[in-house]
Amino acid sequence: MLPAFIRSILAEPRAPDPPARVWWDWVLVGALLVTAAGEAIFRSDVPVRPLSTVVAFLVIPVLLWRRTHPLLATAVGFGGAMVLHLPFILDGIRDAGLYSMIAVLLFPYALYRWASGREALIGTAIVAVPVVFGLAASQTLGDLIGGTTVVVASFALGAAMRYRAVAHQREVQQVRTLERGELARELHDTVAHHVSAIAIQAQAGRAVAANDPTLAVEALAVIEAEASRTLHEMRTMVRVLRDGAGADAEPADFAPQRGIGDLDELTRMSPLVQVHGGGDLAGLPLPVEVAVYRICQESVTNAIRHALNPTAVTVEVTGDAGVVRLRVHDDGEAARPANTGGYGLLGMAERAKLLGGTCEAGPDPAGGWTVEATLPREVPQ
Repeated sequence: MLPAFIRSILAEPRAPDPPARVWWDWVLVGALLVTAAGEAIFRSDVPVRPLSTVVAFLVIPVLLWRRTHPLLATAVGFGGAMVLHLPFILDGIRDAGLYSMIAVLLFPYALYRWASGREALIGTAIVAVPVVFGLAASQTLGDLIGGTTVVVASFALGAAMRYRAVAHQREVQQVRTLERGELARELHDTVAHHVSAIAIQAQAGRAVAANDPTLAVEALAVIEAEASRTLHEMRTMVRVLRDGAGADAEPADFAPQRGIGDLDELTRMSPLVQVHGGGDLAGLPLPVEVAVYRICQESVTNAIRHALNPTAVTVEVTGDAGVVRLRVHDDGEAARPANTGGYGLLGMAERAKLLGGTCEAGPDPAGGWTVEATLPREVPQ
């Protein structure tokens, strides 16, 4: 029976979405190959230069696959190191290979950063063989400690970066789940509002049916329209809940939801805030109105907290054909970093995405910081 921690390691999957190759991978490999060629030509102290050069030219290009195939890349890299070290150690030669072969330390990092738990264990054993032989050839305690520290640090750095990525992904997923839950609660309130209107119209229709059938028919028409809107909003709510709001979402409190008509209240947050509206902003679904208000509110809050010496924070909301556009801009002296320590920007983007829209934030070419969002006038089903 394997210990629990071994079973957990074996069950660890590969890190998701490893980047295959980026531009600096090619630059790194090219520079290492040029360095290896230079060493092969100008270094006369390299034992068995032809073998060392061939091994280097076979191992270095494998760095391009260290993320997508970490175990295979590690096996090739440290297999090459073994080819170099073992014969030389047996002959009593201390230094073997080219200095450019130091690049093999990227393989342990990639192994712990991107590989599955099972691959990491196998790769560790593969790395250990040439490392042990190499350290056995160390002539001083300093060399032994230094070599061990470098190899362990490569493993540790890969593990640390993996843990950091996993923690960040969990935080992002938590923000998305909370945003979905919040939107679902708002949609729940919207449905409750429509059902209340249906009940009122039904009561009114019953009251006038005997005396004025025309008014009763009008009441039925209103009920039909409200019922259609309710069905549409309910389907949207179910979709959002299915996408990950979870069973632990708090119940709706039926509090009145803020909308476009409440944007002027943002001016109370600071005398710098200016709100402008234009175009057709009438008849928007409540989820869209709430999303506009929440994105504007979060953007204004961020501007007040993080902008450097702004003189104005401008909120512009425009209703166009089929979409509603909003833009929040501050004219701070310096653009603040995209990650200000929280996940408000991610929450805004997630809310817009759930409604079928987009939200982007970043430094403005003209200076300051701008948040721009586009939301459809109709909530997708």
